[in-house]
Amino acid sequence: MLFRRRKPADLWEKTRTLVWPRRSFWRSAQYFVKRALRLTATPHAIAAGVAAGVFASFTPFMGFHFFIAAGLAWCLGGNLVASAIGTAIGNPLTFPFIWGATLETGRMILYGGDIPQGAPIHLGKMLSHLEFSQLWEPLLKPMSIGALPLGINFALVFYFLTRWAVFGFREQRRKRLAERARRRANQQAFGAGTATSS
Repeated sequence: MLFRRRKPADLWEKTRTLVWPRRSFWRSAQYFVKRALRLTATPHAIAAGVAAGVFASFTPFMGFHFFIAAGLAWCLGGNLVASAIGTAIGNPLTFPFIWGATLETGRMILYGGDIPQGAPIHLGKMLSHLEFSQLWEPLLKPMSIGALPLGINFALVFYFLTRWAVFGFREQRRKRLAERARRRANQQAFGAGTATSS
């Protein structure tokens, strides 16, 4: 392979790259934006796919975001690749904010200002014994409820931003290609004029 690493990445390097990109989060974000804008689909399909991915990132079901996004994109007539790109909104930098916001929003919706105070949650113990029923009521249920309004609002914002960006990107590309074609036509006309005069 042409661009293969000389020394293969070990387990520590792969884990670090999974949590923190090799270059930077900004460069990764630029890559995802350009990748979405260059998809060959309608602006609605790209925007709906990205919106589906953004909504899926607000759900607390880690490991299923791609499937949720793909299902939503299919229902909305969105692009599946764009839905996978949209899930990048959920990353190690944003997940603490997303989870905190969905938890608090869900608690406000479910309990109002009257949040029940139960026994403290021992998350490590619950996860080690896979006690889903005990994890559902204090955490997953409020996060799932809170994900609905927050996810829908952010998905709508990203839908309109993506649609506007796709239209702008395609208009710029159309102008660039038209300018290139005009220059090529001028060069050919100039070359033909020079050949006939000689």
